[in-house]
Amino acid sequence: MFRSALRSAMGAGFMVAAMASASAQVLEIGADNSPTGLDPHLITAFPSFMVVNGNIYEGLTAVDKDLKVVPSLAESWAVSPDGKTYTFKLRSGVKFHDGSAMEAEDVISTIKRVQSKEIASPLASRLAAIESANAVDPQTVELKLKEPSAPLLSSLATIAIVPSSVETNKDVLQKQPVGTGPFKFQEWQSNGFILLSKNDSYWQQGLPKLTGLKFNIVPESATRQVGLTNGQYALLPNIDAATALQLKGKPGVKLSETLELAYTLVGMNVSKPPFDNAKVREAVNYAINRQEIVDAALFGAGVPGGPLSPALKSWALDVKQFPCYAHDPAKAQALLKESGVSLPITVSMNVLPRQDVKDIAQVVQEQLNRVGFKVELKNQEQGQFIQDWRNSNFDMFASINAGSPDPDEYFYRTFRTGGSTNVFKYSDTEIDQLLDSARTMQDQAARKTAYDQVQKKLACSGPVAHLTYGTLFSAMRDKLQGYDVMPNRSLMLLRSATY
Repeated sequence: MFRSALRSAMGAGFMVAAMASASAQVLEIGADNSPTGLDPHLITAFPSFMVVNGNIYEGLTAVDKDLKVVPSLAESWAVSPDGKTYTFKLRSGVKFHDGSAMEAEDVISTIKRVQSKEIASPLASRLAAIESANAVDPQTVELKLKEPSAPLLSSLATIAIVPSSVETNKDVLQKQPVGTGPFKFQEWQSNGFILLSKNDSYWQQGLPKLTGLKFNIVPESATRQVGLTNGQYALLPNIDAATALQLKGKPGVKLSETLELAYTLVGMNVSKPPFDNAKVREAVNYAINRQEIVDAALFGAGVPGGPLSPALKSWALDVKQFPCYAHDPAKAQALLKESGVSLPITVSMNVLPRQDVKDIAQVVQEQLNRVGFKVELKNQEQGQFIQDWRNSNFDMFASINAGSPDPDEYFYRTFRTGGSTNVFKYSDTEIDQLLDSARTMQDQAARKTAYDQVQKKLACSGPVAHLTYGTLFSAMRDKLQGYDVMPNRSLMLLRSATY
């Protein structure tokens, strides 16, 4: 009888353990590439960003699914009337994954680290307005600015807070990240997987709900798709339209989609003929049929778009406000005739080596050639494309660029005279004045008025013919609940997911 009772008790215990194990899920994710590193202040590639952003690390602020700035490690903040002093109240009880408390000194150290020339963070420009950072007390940080900075709160969402002990260390966080996020680093097998485990001390009560995230590095798209359909993987994040079409309707698979911030474009070098002539640039826009590009190159999964993504509902103008977005080959031909440039206009177009960009370039080539251009496509390897882009060694180029939640982060560096990514050599006094004033305005309505003017001018006569904004998809098992794809490609919503 004792043995029977023992067996019964053991059986019950086994069942409880099995049930606990079944509910304790590590989410299996199929990723296409291995990160190059995990230091949030040094990484630039998406495979790294996908692992660390919002999962391992957090900023003082965050950007939500609607691209609005919300509190994160700072529970609140106040701005002085002159816009040059920001005071942040930190959440109490927040700990780093090593068990140490996250306090004001860590925030100050983080800002110094990103600004440091020795660290050489690609994020340094986002903190350029900060003159000094001071700890009022362990839970209060005061930032003094050189001048008002309207995009500061949005930029701070991209600055991960790290322990003060790593301020001058360029190596340690690349392989052993230490943040405050809902998941903490556990293991990295090169070209195999990265495993994150649940942060049991996470400040947001009840989160995360999963016991971990496992990023499986699977370069072959077909293998990832098979893995999702057979249940080996629960999520394929941020996939393109072609992959989404192949997975649509598969048993047990569902798709989540959003309009993303990244945009496709044709850039023009305005420092030399023929694109030094504004009428030629305007003619390019009238010649382009953006809906045809969406249909032919993006499988219909996208929309024609102007200088700002329609996902930026607070900022972007409807393309109907841009006259040159009405496809009109006759108008394009008339503008070319008015420009005085001899026809046909023979130019080359450098093409970024991505299949979607190659497809877009071919459609644009055909559209331009119909109105008086003779466009030669130059399909380059990525290193050469980037080098020619940086050196302004192009007539035209076709590419895809990441967008930003705040217009200043794109417009100022790209279209301001002497901007760090103004490879077009574009210079316009009116645009410069609008961008200079808009970035220091504290009033949202006034900023919108300024950026409306910027969009209207850039759309038709600027150095960039903005083309499309694609639909960004995530494919997942239908058991995965609480996760949704975000326009900026962040996986931060996995903290609320269940499986």
